Amino acid sequence: MGHVIVVDLGFGDAGKGTVVDHLCTGTEVTAVVRFNGGAQAAHNVVTPDGRHHTFAQFGSGTFTPGVRTHLSRFMLVDPLALAAEAGHLRALGVPDALDRLTADRDALLTTPYHRAANRARESARGAARHGSCGMGIGETASYALAHGDAPRVGDCLSPLRLRRRLAAVRDWYRDTFPDGEDAPDADACADAFTAFAERVRIVGAGHLHGLLRTGNVVFEGAQGVLLDEWHGFHPYTTWSTTTFANAETLLAEAGASAARLGVLRAYATRHGPGPFVTEDPALTADLPDPHNGTGRWQGAFRAGHLDAVALRYALDVTGGVDGLAVTHLDVAGARPDLRVCLSYDMDGEQVGRLETGPPDLHRQAALTARLLKARPVYAPLGPPAETIEDALQTPVVLHSYGPTSAGKRPAQPFGRKPGSLRSSR
Repeated sequence: MGHVIVVDLGFGDAGKGTVVDHLCTGTEVTAVVRFNGGAQAAHNVVTPDGRHHTFAQFGSGTFTPGVRTHLSRFMLVDPLALAAEAGHLRALGVPDALDRLTADRDALLTTPYHRAANRARESARGAARHGSCGMGIGETASYALAHGDAPRVGDCLSPLRLRRRLAAVRDWYRDTFPDGEDAPDADACADAFTAFAERVRIVGAGHLHGLLRTGNVVFEGAQGVLLDEWHGFHPYTTWSTTTFANAETLLAEAGASAARLGVLRAYATRHGPGPFVTEDPALTADLPDPHNGTGRWQGAFRAGHLDAVALRYALDVTGGVDGLAVTHLDVAGARPDLRVCLSYDMDGEQVGRLETGPPDLHRQAALTARLLKARPVYAPLGPPAETIEDALQTPVVLHSYGPTSAGKRPAQPFGRKPGSLRSSR
């Protein structure tokens, strides 16, 4: 198969977890590498025997014995959430998840203070909330940009430095949000983080280079391209690079390469507020997702018709993919009323492709304002996979008809030399 990078081309929730689980089942995969986001990820995997786990920081291949997880330096590591996730996996019959985990010493730590700050800031926005997951991801990233002593995984090996840095985050939180929720004492937090370091192997960059030489590696992205910190529809975005960029940086450092796999549903979804041109309230009511609902912080789970314009934009800002994995084809097959949006009506103009460019939040905010007023121009969906290939000029290499690996159907060979299938732009 070779190394593969798995990225969601939408707003998230397209099924990255189930695709990664499938890639790790019955193949020679050594490890899953997480390369963006943190504990806010929610990648649902259901095993053929009915066990269900929502993967956040562990790789979605963890149900397969022997497959390791590596948290790269681009991850935001939350040791408390990681311990809870390991506990759930243990209850499902996976007792060695932590034994198969490594974490890069340079990865940032998400603390209870970041989480509390995240919730305080989002609550203060009132009706203008951005749809945060409330897990402290944005606060972790923004704090690190402003403070050179932001706590990192490697600090867990040095109790005195760890306590000093945690105390600094605690003081920042209390000063910034004096009316915010209570957060634990820095010493108690440090004790928990030190216990994490005693249980998990903390490594340097060379560890990943070794993994890439010993077998196939799957790079598992979090959230979706349309939420990217620079290319998403600002301000309804994440503080994370959700494209292939981080994974390809890690691969280049090791002198390796990987095929790019883009994941999308056969219909569109979005969690929380923000532009959603093809949203259809009837579909939201008729297509509830058993593993995605309304969350206190994230907001409602919304559904709509397949949006080829948004997907073309995702392909353009990422530079294209080598193949597509289309999930929820079983749902699409039972819904003859589903449609595909091939263009938008934007200010009286028919637009089939959105403008892209270098990072510019002002441009992205202006695009968001236009999208909030855009109207979809629909056509019949027809056979979903064929329609997607035609609309996106990109081959579908994997069909998914259900939540388990048993519902996956390879459509054509995948894992060729990167770029061999990539659509031209």
